[in-house]
Amino acid sequence: MGLAHEGGNLRRMDKRLHIELVTETYPPDVNGVALTVQSLEQGLRGLGHAVGVVRPEREHDGPRPDPMLLLVEGAPIPRYPGLRFGLPAGRRLQARWRAQRPDAVYIATEGPLGWSALRACRQLGIPVATGFHTRFDDYVGRYGAGFLSPWVFAWLRRFHNRADATLVPTAELRDQLAQQGFRRVAHLGRAVDTNGFHPDFRDPSLRARWGAADDAPVLVHVGRIAPEKNLPLAVRAYRELQKLRPDARFVWVGDGPARAGLQAANPDFLFAGVLRGEDLARHFASADLFCFPSLSETFGNVTLEAMASGIATVAFDYGAAREHLRNGLHGAAVDFGDEPGFVQALVATATGDGLRHQGESARRAVHHLHPGQVARDFATLLAGLGGRREQAA
Repeated sequence: MGLAHEGGNLRRMDKRLHIELVTETYPPDVNGVALTVQSLEQGLRGLGHAVGVVRPEREHDGPRPDPMLLLVEGAPIPRYPGLRFGLPAGRRLQARWRAQRPDAVYIATEGPLGWSALRACRQLGIPVATGFHTRFDDYVGRYGAGFLSPWVFAWLRRFHNRADATLVPTAELRDQLAQQGFRRVAHLGRAVDTNGFHPDFRDPSLRARWGAADDAPVLVHVGRIAPEKNLPLAVRAYRELQKLRPDARFVWVGDGPARAGLQAANPDFLFAGVLRGEDLARHFASADLFCFPSLSETFGNVTLEAMASGIATVAFDYGAAREHLRNGLHGAAVDFGDEPGFVQALVATATGDGLRHQGESARRAVHHLHPGQVARDFATLLAGLGGRREQAA
């Protein structure tokens, strides 16, 4: 039994729910969608709910006796090595959900698997929510097909408007989508594991391997090394910092299609590859400033991870930064798209006397974001989907 907020009031969750999560990506995939879905699954199970997961099968998947896991056929995603999208599985999903009808279904991705799950829910009358996790309309522009952006956005809107609710991670995005024709948009906040990401993971020996003195400013970028992350801005900002602090270092955690070119053009950068768990936490906490120049996030979980790790953050003022990053207190939240301002803010933050203090303040700012509370809010929202459908009718 848990308590969750709904409309400013506390609603008691006594019923044990059966919830199905449908996703094209799941750990060990390393991305915000995969980790968010896993966190929701674990949180729901921790509250005593029954949780099924539907995802594409991977090459190295072993035997899966868990009846709550359904693996479907998938295919590789172009430009994203190791990731797969799920092929349509409408018949299998209908058979599964007729045999054991869930109270609600949550669809985290808009690929072929997500569309077939949405159609199955509508045909069976099962309450369904979708998650708006990725700005695919922005991504196509970053890959040289900007003319497709309006079509992709209309496609996303059509998908999500077929659901009983579309969940978004910020009030800002909720309001934006509502103004652009998305119906039944609901805000579900994000959490961060403040034990898994912690300043205590700071590792002097790791900094020594980076060639960083104790007082040298170390920047870190965590995420896909890909065109949609606006990486040339990070490079420009770092080069400006080097003019004042030649001892600065830049550490890149992650991989992606832009890594080879970035590495060839910048041989002084340090590339750690894809990291998870304690290794990731050590790299966050051993740096001094998180550089996040992306303009294409729906949220940006890594911002919370950096803040929980006790390091200052410089990011554009939207998504997680708009919700939690306070300019001058935790680093810098730069006006959206102001690239000269981003460079100036990063240099000023990295060379200022209060860098360490801002990291400590950032940690305090996110310490209250408990995953358990997000899971309770999620369960409450899914339990109320039937009522939303009746109101819409």
